[in-house]
Amino acid sequence: MKTLITGGTGFAGRHLAAHCADAGDDVVVLARSEGVDLLDAEQTQHVVADAAPDVVYHLAAQAHVGRSWTDPATTLRDNVGMAANVFEAVRAGAPDATVLFVSSGEVYGRPETLPLTEAAPLRPQNPYAVSKAASDLLARFYADAHGLRVVIARAFNHSGPGQEPIYAIANFARQIAAGPHVITGNPDTRRDYTDVRDVVRAYRLLAQSGEAGEAYNVCSGATASARELVTLLAELDGIAADHEVDPSLVRAHEVMEVRGSADKLRAATGWEPQIALADTLRDTVAWWRAKGAPPAATPAPGLEPGTP
Repeated sequence: MKTLITGGTGFAGRHLAAHCADAGDDVVVLARSEGVDLLDAEQTQHVVADAAPDVVYHLAAQAHVGRSWTDPATTLRDNVGMAANVFEAVRAGAPDATVLFVSSGEVYGRPETLPLTEAAPLRPQNPYAVSKAASDLLARFYADAHGLRVVIARAFNHSGPGQEPIYAIANFARQIAAGPHVITGNPDTRRDYTDVRDVVRAYRLLAQSGEAGEAYNVCSGATASARELVTLLAELDGIAADHEVDPSLVRAHEVMEVRGSADKLRAATGWEPQIALADTLRDTVAWWRAKGAPPAATPAPGLEPGTP
């Protein structure tokens, strides 16, 4: 199977490329670092036509919520513009291909009920989420209006080896790898975490079995708080963590719990998460140690729970 991955040098993209290659796919990676600008419609059409893919995974995006607040116009332009150019390029040059568009659990905003299902309204609460909701709707439009086989994956928080420390689990693991002092924001917010290796496995299954124009939550259905993550990281590492809450990292009007339902994904593909949270944490600490953790605890400004 000829597989094209946009954003293939990013965190999830690298894991997806490895997973598809291990499954026997012929993988082509598109990334800005490789000289491909998906905001250039003509260039996008050329690279898609040249690749002649059977499946396109569209992961490329500005994916950090905090950065989207700083420059909302660029986030909206980039994320919606890249999605539109990819859909148009597939329509023109590979109309029989399946497109797996990676959206986000952020599109739901503040949950009215838990767990969140795909029937929940889209009520994005930050510029990144608005850009993903708009692209989510655009994906459905291309399925409805042009008959493209576009499947939407609404990925909730995912983590694992290789993630930037601007996200919660990666940051806490980096701090544990450096020593016992760990700084967090609100310790009691709860988020639905899935290992990135399980997430990309869901993407490939959805590309095979998902229904065109339909959205599927990719999530574990279980939550953990920052406090619990730090405690478990310390236990796994055999240390007593010195946990400090930094008031500057505590957001006003914080959503205290976000949890999704993956029932629709299970029904369509048979997917179940296979990697326990403890293994995700252990592997992430090991990755930071191998890479060389910093000498002191250094939380990133605007720390995110672990968005894609």
